[in-house]
Amino acid sequence: MFIFFGGLFLLLYWRFASIQATGMVKGHELEEEALSRYETGYVLSADRGKILDRNANVIAEDTLSYRLVAVIKESATESKKNPRHVVDKAETAKLLAQYIPMEEEKIYERLNPSKDLYQVEFGLAGRGISHEVKKKIEELKLPGILLYSDKKRYYPNGAFASHLIGFALRETDDDGNSSVVGKMGLEYIYDKQLTGTDGKLTYQRDARNYLLPSSDKVVQEAQDGNDIYLTIDKTIQNFLEEAMSRVNDQYNPQSMVAIVANPKTGEILAMSQRPTFNPDTRAGLDGNWLNDVVENTIEPGSTFKTFTVAAAIDSGNWHPNATYQSGQYKVYNDTIRDHNRYGWGPISYLQGIQRSSNTAMTNLLDIMGWETYESYLKEFGFGQKTGIDLPNEASGIINSRYPLEKYTTTFGQGSTVTPIQLIQGVTAVANDGKMMQPYVIDKIVNPNTGEIIVDSKPTIKGEPISAETAEKTREVLASTIYGEAGNAKRFQIDGYKVAGKTGTAQMPKANGVGYDWGKNEFLYSFLGMAPAEDPQLAVFIGVAKPKLGATEIGSDPVSQVFNSVVLNSLKYMNINPSDVAEVETTKVEDYVGNQTDTVMTQLEAEGLVPVIIGQGGEITEQFPAADASLTSGSIVFLKTDGEITLPSFSDWSLRNLLVYKSLSKLPIEIVGEGYVESQSVSEGTPITDASPIVVKLKTPEEKHLTPPAEDMELEEKEEDEEFLEELPQD
Repeated sequence: MFIFFGGLFLLLYWRFASIQATGMVKGHELEEEALSRYETGYVLSADRGKILDRNANVIAEDTLSYRLVAVIKESATESKKNPRHVVDKAETAKLLAQYIPMEEEKIYERLNPSKDLYQVEFGLAGRGISHEVKKKIEELKLPGILLYSDKKRYYPNGAFASHLIGFALRETDDDGNSSVVGKMGLEYIYDKQLTGTDGKLTYQRDARNYLLPSSDKVVQEAQDGNDIYLTIDKTIQNFLEEAMSRVNDQYNPQSMVAIVANPKTGEILAMSQRPTFNPDTRAGLDGNWLNDVVENTIEPGSTFKTFTVAAAIDSGNWHPNATYQSGQYKVYNDTIRDHNRYGWGPISYLQGIQRSSNTAMTNLLDIMGWETYESYLKEFGFGQKTGIDLPNEASGIINSRYPLEKYTTTFGQGSTVTPIQLIQGVTAVANDGKMMQPYVIDKIVNPNTGEIIVDSKPTIKGEPISAETAEKTREVLASTIYGEAGNAKRFQIDGYKVAGKTGTAQMPKANGVGYDWGKNEFLYSFLGMAPAEDPQLAVFIGVAKPKLGATEIGSDPVSQVFNSVVLNSLKYMNINPSDVAEVETTKVEDYVGNQTDTVMTQLEAEGLVPVIIGQGGEITEQFPAADASLTSGSIVFLKTDGEITLPSFSDWSLRNLLVYKSLSKLPIEIVGEGYVESQSVSEGTPITDASPIVVKLKTPEEKHLTPPAEDMELEEKEEDEEFLEELPQD
């Protein structure tokens, strides 16, 4: 017995010793097992990166929402007085159907799964629930219905450059882990850069889940995804969306596409298409997931004459006053005709472009020769990708296998291009010969460190024509709008001179054989720029197969979009109309390092308005930069060190307000668009804390529609006294 129990004791002692030495029992690490039992924590969720416009206005961001869960297993309930599972499934389905986008029958089916499950969810219908809806569901006090906090991708602007921005959805993998994943557009293209890394908080607890006194919290911070700043300007994009929606409702076209760009830099300021969709709900998203501006090709029609004329001018083959026989042109057994079939008799080449004569272009090709013309098309970037920072770009085809194809290319038929190629090419005309590569990503910033990961700069893609040629081409294009024989008079804008070219292109039939024909079967377009003397905007608008009225022509829907967007955008950008274009301008000098007293005196003498940001003294930053040309009354911002005293923002444009906000770093909250109407903090107030400064703006139209206060009081008084006389309108 002594030997037996002694052996057991030695065996037990050896076991204790081996466990203490190795920390292992049957392949399990005891320390790890203890930590898993007593160490707990929770995930610190990372935000997906924001997508913002050029002025840091949010286009897409994560926002708090709620997720609906139904506990259906009866064992979850410990007391019948306090049920913790869904008791009455039919009634629950009926009530939930009032608050989530799922039919009552579908909800009931979800609550009665074929498998033995503890709880169920409701897919997309049960996610993204707002706080308001959450409260209403909680008020129902339905047993087993739980709402957990969640994150949802939020698009505050609705249908807004939707095929460019795309959308992201929360997905759950096989292990039950969920994350927001980009499914389309920039959300998909830059999904890796936008996705953050979750953090974690851990601590040790006792058996009752209380924090142990000796436990240290270990925090692994979440790393939010990178923020993407676009070249898109929210205000200009809104102008475009509103105009396109209005025209789309009125004319019900098959499709529409539009781009607004800065021809000096290649920055895309606005981009849209129809049909479009709401990225929050995906309502309106049909089979077309392509960004038509970049991924689809079109036959450009007469807008392509822009480049034919530019090539003729630059190669020395443009003689505007020389004449040719309009009407028709023979290419072996084929006949090319002008759009009115009979032409206008012998006319000048200048009249030919003004009347959009096809035969004028075919005659120009004979003068230039195909090799010369083809070399210019390559220099303008046709038949090749622009290199825009978006995927799946189409390159288009310049057809030249047969003689007829060479001639039809001169007026934009037969060969194909993308809308973004047209914009890139026309920047050379607008920018004195320098062709700018288009781009939509301004910068990518790590919000955790402030590091700029990508910082895009304007890129000169080539110089297909000279500055002199560009100026002459703009003059010729302006004559199509303002010339006596011009056929684009609908594109005249009050106060601004426009240059551009209309287009009417046949569209291939659905089976790919031949072309559709008829007034409502064409692709109508306009490729233009403004102001013509020094273009600040380059615009392409295309409207396919609109339903035109009996007296309407294709330029009607196109001009409604172009004119509205360009006029509003130029005013928003503080671009002076042509009626003051001849006014003498002042070139801004480099004032950094100088004293404000001296610079203010100089600027005021030159008719400019200096605005000091800081206490004054040495200037550390300025806007606009040196060499910018300003007209009398323009603001020059001068940044200095020290406490900031708020100026009067009265009648400032949104653009000037955004510049001031950027330089001052003040917490200015901007409400509305247009021009400043009021500010919450008075002029002359020193800013000493981070309290928000609310500045309200109104558009000229809104100001016009708001009656003066005295008229409003008069109306109220007369209503009270039941006067029957009709008030005179303001």
